[in-house]
Parts: sequence; C-alpha cells; structure tokens
Amino acid sequence: MEKQNDIAVLAANREKTIVRVSATGIVTNLFLVAFKAFVGLVSNSIAVILDAVNNLSDALSSVITIVGAKLGAKQPDKKHPLGYGRIEYLSSMIVAALVLYAGITSLVESVKKIIHPETADYTAVSLIIISVAIVVKLILGMYVKKQGTKVNSGALSASGSDALFDAILSSSVLASAIIFLVWGISLEAYVGVVIAGFIIKAGIEMMIETVNDIIGKRTDREELKHIKQLICAEPEVRGAYDLILFNYGPNKNYASVHLELPDTMTVDEVDHITRQIQAKVYLETGVILTGVGVYSYNTSDDESAKIRNAVQKTVMEHDWALQMHGFYVDTETKAMRFDVVISFDIDRNEAVQMITREIEQLYPDYTLQIVPDIDA
Repeated sequence: MEKQNDIAVLAANREKTIVRVSATGIVTNLFLVAFKAFVGLVSNSIAVILDAVNNLSDALSSVITIVGAKLGAKQPDKKHPLGYGRIEYLSSMIVAALVLYAGITSLVESVKKIIHPETADYTAVSLIIISVAIVVKLILGMYVKKQGTKVNSGALSASGSDALFDAILSSSVLASAIIFLVWGISLEAYVGVVIAGFIIKAGIEMMIETVNDIIGKRTDREELKHIKQLICAEPEVRGAYDLILFNYGPNKNYASVHLELPDTMTVDEVDHITRQIQAKVYLETGVILTGVGVYSYNTSDDESAKIRNAVQKTVMEHDWALQMHGFYVDTETKAMRFDVVISFDIDRNEAVQMITREIEQLYPDYTLQIVPDIDA
C-alpha cells in the first residue's frame, strides 16, 4: 500500500511539473511572439515574422501538452482499466502536426518573398530584441528539455528541443540582419527557407517518434537486461525468457515473462516464487509483471540432458536461430517441447518446419512441440 501511495505521489508530481513547465513556456513564447511580430512588421522582415509564428506554434504546443498531461493522469475506470496514459502520445502527435504545419506555412511564405522580394529595414532596437529572444529561447529550451527528461514526458522533451532549434534559427535571422546592415545584401527570405526546413524536419522527427510510441517499439535492451537479472537472481530460476513490455503511457509499463524452473517444484512453490519476483521487479523498476509463465527443465535424467544438448546443437547451427529455451523431454512418453527465438531474416513457419525435420531425423520416435518466439 505504501508503494502504491508513493507511485500516486510521483504521478501527481509529474503532472504538476508538466503543467508548470508548459505554463512557463506559454507565457515566455507569447512575450516573444509580441516582440518579434512588432519587430517583423516595423522592419518588414519575413524572417522575423515567421520566427514569431514559430513561437506562437510553440505556445499552442504547450497548451496541448498541458491538456494531454491532465487527461493522461485520469485514474483507470471500467471503460479504460489500464488508464489514460496513452493520451499523452496523442497530444505529442498534435504538437508534431502543429510544428509541421508551421514549417510548411513558413516555407511557402519565404518562397513568395524570394519571388517577390521586399527590402527589410532593421534598427538597433530590433537587433537587441532578437538577441534577447535568442538568449531567452536557449534558457527556456534547456530548462524544458531537462524537465521533460526528468519526468519522462515526450511532449515536454520535444518542446525543449524545439525551443533550442528556435534559438539557432533566430541566430540565423540575426546574422542575416547584420549582413544586410553591413553589406546591404538581403538574405532574410533565404534564411526563412532554412528556418522552414528545420521546422519541418523537427516536426517529421517528432511525428515519427510519437507514431513509434503508439505502435509499440522495441524495448531498451538495458532495461530488459536489468529485469532479467533481477529475476534470475532467484536461485531456483534457471532462466527468464520471452520478456515483453507493454507500454500504456509514460511510466506505465506492464510485462509478461516465462521462467525456467526445475520440474521438482510444487505448484505452491511456483506460486510463492512468482509472487516474490513480481514484487521485486515492481519495487526495483516500476514494471508490473501481469503474466508469469513457467517452463520446466529436467533435473534427474542423464538421458534427457544428452537429448537437450543434441537438440540445442542442431537448432543453433542456424544463424537465424537466436536462442533455444523452455526445453523439456519425457523419455517415457517420447514427448519433447521447446521454444526457439527466430530472427526476422526468415519466415517463421519455414524455420519451424526446417527444425522439425532435422529433429525428427535425430529422434523419429518423439512427438515434437516447437514454439517460435519473436526477437523482441
């Protein structure tokens, strides 16, 4: 109960952090929009105006981030028993769409200015405002990105990265203004195209990352390794296999796994160790093991050990066979079963048929049950 309360407190603090940081971003960006729009209109600079539009999209992004955090923090109910955490991924996608739209719009307007150029008129005040805006964006970007990493918020991290991009792009606007004042060469429309290109690139990358989160991407290898180490630290566990994580929003991970245990354990003993492992993994990682399956392995039969070694040697001769586990053989009933992790380089059915033929040649009297596992 105490651990559940801790998790609830962490979730509440996470939501508050996202809202606070996003609100800071909204206020800051609105001030920058006002200043840059003023400078852009007075100096007739398309690059500065587009920079202001970009800041406006950032402010809207922060609003959407707040809405996503609020909705994602809703408690599970009958309709959504695993909670609403994935709403944050949808809010991240909307943010990416806004950034992409701002980039495309900026590109169109910049190209128009290249075709129909207009002379800009910068002043010392406008250059100072742009310089201050660059410093503000750098500070805001580093702050937002740091907080996003701290609370595992994709939307916040994306907003922070976008703010850092803005600082770089605003620097290019400042550079073009200085070049115009010193040498009389107008590059601002071309700078606008460069700005638009960076905005579009950022929007596409944000969209791809969010889509991967929604579809389900490969879990970090180090995280899987850590969980398996926790499980295999139990003396009775010979191996942990088929570990798959299911993500239902930031910091909301569930998992299933198969344990390889000796065939001498009773159901009561298996129940005890699985509950013990579930508690340990949850306390150490926050991952909830919702499903724990069991493989049994032979403990007292020398003939079974010889068969296992022969089968494993045959299976692992194939490059696409990444691992064999869950092996069990009953020499009395002539039954054999095991799982094989198969790479994506070969058709799974074809691989199983190939292994079946080879094992049947070695042990024609045995019935086989071969389960193909994916390389997750």
